[in-house]
Amino acid sequence: MTGENHGSAAVPRSPLSVALFRGLWLANLISSLGYMIQSVGASWLMLELTSSPPMVALVQTSITLPIMLLSLLSGAIADNLDRRRVMLTAQCFMLAVSSSLAILTYHGFASPFVLLAFTFLIGCGTTLNTPAWQASVGDIVPKHSLPAAVALNSAAFNIARSAGPALGGAIVAFAGPAAAFLANCATYPLLIGVLLRWRPKEEIRTLPRERIGSAMMNGLRYVIMSPNQRRVIARAMMFTVCASAIPALLPVIVRDVLGGTAITYGALLGAFGAGAVAGALSSAPLRRRMSVNLIIAIAAAVAAAGGAVTGLSTSIFLTVPALIVVGGAWIMALSTLNVTVQLASPRWVLGRSISLYQMAAFGGIAIGSSGAGLAATHVGVMGAMLAAAALLSIVTILGRTAPLPDIDHLNLDPLKKWREPDNGLPIAPQSGPIAVTIHYEIPPSSIGDFLSAMNERRRIRLRDGAKRWTLYRDLTDTGRWIERYHVATWLDYVRHNQRRTNADAANAEAILALHTGPEPPKVYRRIQVDTEANSGAMETGHGSLYSQSIPVAP
Repeated sequence: MTGENHGSAAVPRSPLSVALFRGLWLANLISSLGYMIQSVGASWLMLELTSSPPMVALVQTSITLPIMLLSLLSGAIADNLDRRRVMLTAQCFMLAVSSSLAILTYHGFASPFVLLAFTFLIGCGTTLNTPAWQASVGDIVPKHSLPAAVALNSAAFNIARSAGPALGGAIVAFAGPAAAFLANCATYPLLIGVLLRWRPKEEIRTLPRERIGSAMMNGLRYVIMSPNQRRVIARAMMFTVCASAIPALLPVIVRDVLGGTAITYGALLGAFGAGAVAGALSSAPLRRRMSVNLIIAIAAAVAAAGGAVTGLSTSIFLTVPALIVVGGAWIMALSTLNVTVQLASPRWVLGRSISLYQMAAFGGIAIGSSGAGLAATHVGVMGAMLAAAALLSIVTILGRTAPLPDIDHLNLDPLKKWREPDNGLPIAPQSGPIAVTIHYEIPPSSIGDFLSAMNERRRIRLRDGAKRWTLYRDLTDTGRWIERYHVATWLDYVRHNQRRTNADAANAEAILALHTGPEPPKVYRRIQVDTEANSGAMETGHGSLYSQSIPVAP
């Protein structure tokens, strides 16, 4: 398999018309089916091992906690390494862990903490895989197909959520949890095989890869300095904290309220998954007709109503439609927010942006699931479910008081107008620190507009890696303004400028339009001099303004 050419005249009507996406989508569907079978086995095994609601809820927490802890690292890996190889590593790791869990369970060595440890490890594999897979989708399908592709990925998981729990419940009922774990193991080889056949086009790198630690910090800084992403990620976390009580407490509801079995639990999870499929398939069409903000507000309101009914119901015939509604709202909200984060991220930081979104969303699930288990211990299952419904109503209200942005129009492709300047000194990539100053001539009548534009310039600079950004006004020549910032090395300076996007061009053009000097704004680039390191050598006449092969300025 090879990647498709996005620039061809024939534009795919659906992401599934792209052969590579179709193959990966089908393989992920089957893998998700195995994941759901294993999830049912893990939850029901915990019920056999302990009757404690918090311990049952911790099964969900143990799977999602790695996403909160390790997601940023996984995103940095996805942005800096071959994503296909990252996914292969993750799938092989999960196959080994799932096989070990099946063997331990079959021989009777599984305890509550052993089960939690292995589900945690499976969560680690999922955490490594997810940013690499989701960031790869934009390389496989055209940009205009990305919302549909993300929705199809959600639909695949939730088709599995519909069929998997019922199948998992039957497997557990007739053959035990170990058989469910073994069934999951059988689903990994197909996805591994598709990944082995995929030969993605090699990306031509003009710069060396970032160090993982720096890449993590750069990704975190980018999101912190991007208001649109901050708001979307915060809303995702709020939604999942409130809504996660429903799936987390469902095993307890089945056993204590409905008096059901593993088959009942699987059927109810299937109802949740069926609603989620409908929500995923409807999210892309809804996005074309409604704003992101309105979709999330409606989804939160619908989830609140469905959660309240689930908490109050004592009949499976009422619980099933309530869970269908909740499942639809759940995926409609999360797939819409997922697409929004991806459209708000340039390619160089996409894996890290997705990882931080996943960290917030699944961290919310971990926090909400644990909180729901504790709440159920003190106020009962019904009280915990009604409290979650009330909190979801707050998310709906936020749609009016703190609306989410619509950013589909942003063009975050690289601007590609900056060229590395010629220097009077030989500069190595690790030479530095570098100080950059830019001089502007601004008339008094334009000061207000200039300060407003420079406030946005400050955000863009810091977002893209600059440090210690400041703006000065000359005390003698009052029309002269000086922008100043630092970067650690010359390589960081090059990276900083190459990260500029087409969406940032408007800010640069606005500032340039306010400049009234006879020539364009003057840029000065200076490298820090270590005077103590060079003074002794210069006094002997044998030294130079270099220290440890790092060039410095006179």
